[in-house]
Amino acid sequence: MIRLVVAPLLAVLLFWPATLRAADEVPSLQALVDDGTLPAMADRIPDEPFVVDNGREIGTYGSDWNMLITRSKDTRLLVVFGYARLVGYTPANLEIVPDILESFEVEEERIFTLHLREGHRWSDGHPFTAEDFRYWWEDVANHAELSPSGPPTAMLVNGEPPVFEVIDETTVRYTWADPNPEFLPTLASASPTFIYRPAHFMKQFHADYGDIEDIARMVEEKSKTSWTALHNAEDDMYKFDSATLPTLQPWTITNEAPAQRFIGARNPFYYKVDAEGQQLPYIDRVLMNVVDSKLIPLKTWAGEADLQARGLSFNDYTFLKEGEEHNDFSVHLWQTARGSQLALFPNLNAADDVWREVIRDIRFRRAMSLAVNRHEINQVIYYGLGIPGQNTVLPESPLYEASYREAYAEFDLDEANRLLDDMGLTERNSSGVRLLPDGRPMEIIVETAGENAEETDILELIHDSWLAAGVKLFSKPLQREVLRNRVFAGLTNMSIWFGSENGVPSADMSPWEFAPSTQQLFQWPRWGQYFETGGEAGVPIDMDQPARLMELYLTWRTATSQEERQAIWQEMLEINAQGVYSIGLVAGTLQPIVVSNRMRNVPGDALFNWDPGAQFGMYQPETFFFVDGDNGRP
Repeated sequence: MIRLVVAPLLAVLLFWPATLRAADEVPSLQALVDDGTLPAMADRIPDEPFVVDNGREIGTYGSDWNMLITRSKDTRLLVVFGYARLVGYTPANLEIVPDILESFEVEEERIFTLHLREGHRWSDGHPFTAEDFRYWWEDVANHAELSPSGPPTAMLVNGEPPVFEVIDETTVRYTWADPNPEFLPTLASASPTFIYRPAHFMKQFHADYGDIEDIARMVEEKSKTSWTALHNAEDDMYKFDSATLPTLQPWTITNEAPAQRFIGARNPFYYKVDAEGQQLPYIDRVLMNVVDSKLIPLKTWAGEADLQARGLSFNDYTFLKEGEEHNDFSVHLWQTARGSQLALFPNLNAADDVWREVIRDIRFRRAMSLAVNRHEINQVIYYGLGIPGQNTVLPESPLYEASYREAYAEFDLDEANRLLDDMGLTERNSSGVRLLPDGRPMEIIVETAGENAEETDILELIHDSWLAAGVKLFSKPLQREVLRNRVFAGLTNMSIWFGSENGVPSADMSPWEFAPSTQQLFQWPRWGQYFETGGEAGVPIDMDQPARLMELYLTWRTATSQEERQAIWQEMLEINAQGVYSIGLVAGTLQPIVVSNRMRNVPGDALFNWDPGAQFGMYQPETFFFVDGDNGRP
């Protein structure tokens, strides 16, 4: 079976009319064109650019998009929101279609031929060609020193890499022996696998290409230990922390940390145009201002952000709505699609031997789930608008079954206490707190990223009901990176984090979030490490049901029929429901989106999700623009 996709993301034009080449030059670039620093617009865009004809307003150039972030690492949001991907999701039906690519062909779900756009250029004006794919595959991903663990797992099927071919300057092909249904979704994700690099730029840092003396000098200047450390530091296309690394995103980062404001400037060689031939993006600059996370709602209320969602939660909604009367913005509520807005993650790989054995006992996880009053959380935190239940697929998914969401999700303190008694945890101290087998009180610390009050408020509610089951909960806020590193190392016994990102999957979407496939899953991080690194880090799975989940996941990756994938998904969802590997709370919550009344083309009603969706990315922020003196909304 061959599937050929030729229509670019959200575009209906399959050719580039010559008349559109007469479109006016971007005003902020006119001087650079006039003095010869930049070529004219017609010479900066591909021969057949991506024509965005999505039914929204034709915009005007200029202005700055002010955004609030909490740390310098959030510059990666320019990659997330920019959402320039080889392929991307359509908002209407989450179909994967070409984006950076002009087209692609898929044969038997194992042979992928990718066609680039003639004349496409990096942000520094250098041609984007098949050489950028070859360089990454041969000189980075398969270089023993740069990638000692080998290519990323997304490029392996049954542990085997594809055969890579350069067909011509704008065509490459990847051929696996077995199907690789995760390949395209990986390329379309919010944090994609970048299978290309700006080879012309990166070769200067590579020992096989660059001048050895120059490389040695840069290693010393940048305080690196080796040329490989230097190359890897310069090579992160997702972090977006380098002002010199060429990009294909709509905006380029112009300054580096440390800084309190990061500036994203328009990419003069961006590959998309609107239906009238104007090169996108409309907005000249994205200004990312670093503030304390606790100040984001207040500063947003004060009008210091033009489009803001990050750092805002539903319990900020009433406060923000009041701000509409004082400042020139509107507040919308977008539907979220996580399996649970937040969930508790008992760490099956906890380093504490006693706690690990307790957490691995299915009776403990079921008891802790039964001791959560989800109805109360929904009413108090989400005004009764959410869906109480476990961390699983939502009713909108064709895979949904009510039993998955309802499993051990009713509030039943009697049954919770019975299960804990059945474990032998019957001894209590003078405060009524149960004792662990080694005599310590069952005081469990739930670690959080501490980025919003929502987590704290929920944990306070859970504290009271867990105490009635004889378990005392303490919350410990940490910086996000510190929390992740502690979870990865097994130092965290339980954490609170977002539930599964994709709560509306079909059988053809990957079930990776329901198996120990990555360390990013906080219930089994060290098993995920083991898989991601091919056994170089982490530990092998040593529990039957998680091992079965991994077996099913790997079988899904090579399944050849939708029926087989459907059956695999259903078994995985059932195992997760019965095993309570994460404790879901409430799903289907609403995300406040604050939009300046001067900003146009931002949907009023949409899906707010990390993957699929890239939050704003799927809605093409390069088409957002500003108007002056008009408080109306489209």
